[in-house]
Amino acid sequence: MKVKEIRTLAHSEIQNKLDELKEKLFKQKFQKTLGQAESPYKIRQTKRDIARLMTILKEMRSQDGKDA
Repeated sequence: MKVKEIRTLAHSEIQNKLDELKEKLFKQKFQKTLGQAESPYKIRQTKRDIARLMTILKEMRSQDGKDA
């Protein structure tokens, strides 16, 4: 997921996407433990997507605090 795409989303949409990715990461880690993982790269990519979403959410929250 690209940063430009994330920035166009609303706060609630970003939070929903973050929840989905956390669930996806949990499932990927579980599959890895069972030896059914397709690719270890997918876990790394999911972690990076989560970090991007969290960073943008934090930026949005700090901007909301300054504007108020």
